[in-house]
Amino acid sequence: MQIFETSIPGVVAIEPSVFADHRGIFMELFNAGRYAAAGIPAPLVQDNFSRSTRGVLRGLHLQNPRQQGKLVTALRGTVLDVAVDVRLGSPSFGQHVKMQLSEDSRRQLWVPRGFAHGFLVVSEVAEVFYKCDELYSPADEMVLRFDDPDLGIDWGIGAPIVSERDRNGSLLSELKQRLPVYAGP
Repeated sequence: MQIFETSIPGVVAIEPSVFADHRGIFMELFNAGRYAAAGIPAPLVQDNFSRSTRGVLRGLHLQNPRQQGKLVTALRGTVLDVAVDVRLGSPSFGQHVKMQLSEDSRRQLWVPRGFAHGFLVVSEVAEVFYKCDELYSPADEMVLRFDDPDLGIDWGIGAPIVSERDRNGSLLSELKQRLPVYAGP
């Protein structure tokens, strides 16, 4: 397993060890001890799965005060995965990390608490699996607009397919009263 820091401290890319032979492949998607050594806390308490078609954009989602960290893996296809720092007072507030995750690269992305998360499907179909370190809490959920001009995210698509909820999300400036506060490195 290899760990790669990104441009925002705490957001980490993981490349699991893959064992391949004539039968196919084997890889460990999660190991609490190894991932904890990489800064990914345990326990991870909820698994989520989505299947989407090309052009579908899901996000940007976050929770507060019951924040969620997410370990994201593309099991099938390819997605453009985005994590946005929304922690008030953070040196990287409003900045984002954008990374392609695919079944071929097998790369995973750790999106820590205090970040909004979303992804765009760039293959015909994509299946995304993510482990969360907190349970889903509808009362704490917020939707940040994927096209907020203050975020400057280039999704590489003019008109993504989005849910009504995501289309009607809030701008970052409208959420400031509800955002998590940066607690330091």
